[in-house]
Amino acid sequence: MPSIELAFEIDCEVDAAWEAIHSPAAAERLYGPLLGLRPMTELPARWESGSQATVRTMVLGLVPAGTQVIRTTDDTRRIGGVDVRIMRDSGRPLTGPLAVLSSWDHRMAVSPVAGNPARTLWRDRLVIGGPAAALLWPGLWLTWQWRRLRITQLAPTWSAASDRDFSDHASPGAATQL
Repeated sequence: MPSIELAFEIDCEVDAAWEAIHSPAAAERLYGPLLGLRPMTELPARWESGSQATVRTMVLGLVPAGTQVIRTTDDTRRIGGVDVRIMRDSGRPLTGPLAVLSSWDHRMAVSPVAGNPARTLWRDRLVIGGPAAALLWPGLWLTWQWRRLRITQLAPTWSAASDRDFSDHASPGAATQL
């Protein structure tokens, strides 16, 4: 099955990165303005293990690109003496171009950088399946490069986020960007 795997260091503590992974507001800043989400079911204030929501994706906030379900689970594994925290989105696209995929497994993992508690190792892996997976892989690969760029840019703000409010510009009724 085609996959995209990224591993890079970011400038924030691992606890702040873990909270950002669980924040719909942090995701808003991560993907916006390229992709937006319009909730079809209520989004949680924080993604918890077992959370689920259905959203409509919008390109540039204007063009519908399909719907998807987001279904999260959390896990912690001890690898090489280090706790690695993992959030998995095992939801999948329901309609739109990505709905032809038969499987979607997105995992985000964070762990402290050895000897530097102010930095985090971020791992981001997407595994997709289905007859069209190879055709869709280049576009998803580009999207994951955008993710890496935005995560790297935003990470320094996560440690300073007061009360872990990652939005910095949220307004009532605004579409959530993801």
